[in-house]
Amino acid sequence: MATMTEIRWHGRGGQGVKTGALLFGEAILGAGKYMQAFPEFGPERRGAPVQAFNRISDEPITLHCGVAHPQVVIVLDPTLLGTVDVTEGLAPDGTVIINTSRRPEEIRPELSLAPEQKVCTLDASRIAREAIGRDIPNTPMVGALAAVTQLVDFEILLEDTERRLGHKFRHRPEVVQGNLEAIKRGYQEVQKG
Repeated sequence: MATMTEIRWHGRGGQGVKTGALLFGEAILGAGKYMQAFPEFGPERRGAPVQAFNRISDEPITLHCGVAHPQVVIVLDPTLLGTVDVTEGLAPDGTVIINTSRRPEEIRPELSLAPEQKVCTLDASRIAREAIGRDIPNTPMVGALAAVTQLVDFEILLEDTERRLGHKFRHRPEVVQGNLEAIKRGYQEVQKG
């Protein structure tokens, strides 16, 4: 029986939630697995809460709906913790990865998690400002997701991201290199709780 991994991304418009899910999903596809990567939002403006989703499997995926019971939840904006139930439906052994400067043990009590559920943290905003020059925390969180889940070979992730961003930013190689650096740092600096 094939297992499927489901990931739900939470953030605000303008933080790269959709792009993060797409970059991770496309790297999964490049590794020879099946994937879905899609956002869920309407006409929200910059700063409004948004979600995106990934599904990853070794078999074709026939589901076409939002992710209700994710194994992994990514939170790009820690201010959502007080307004959105980011852990809703989290698998009993699921993991939450939060963009925050706080350590996992500091933020865990705010999440009402079961003992088997894990919390990981990463100061993705700081990394993004240092590596990219803007507080767009999606690519550091992609690196953290790769480190925590081991769903995709890290070199494949970097190669695929470089190819995709290189096409989009072909006249701005510094943007590509900054995002690759952000992914590497996210992979290395994520704190596992």
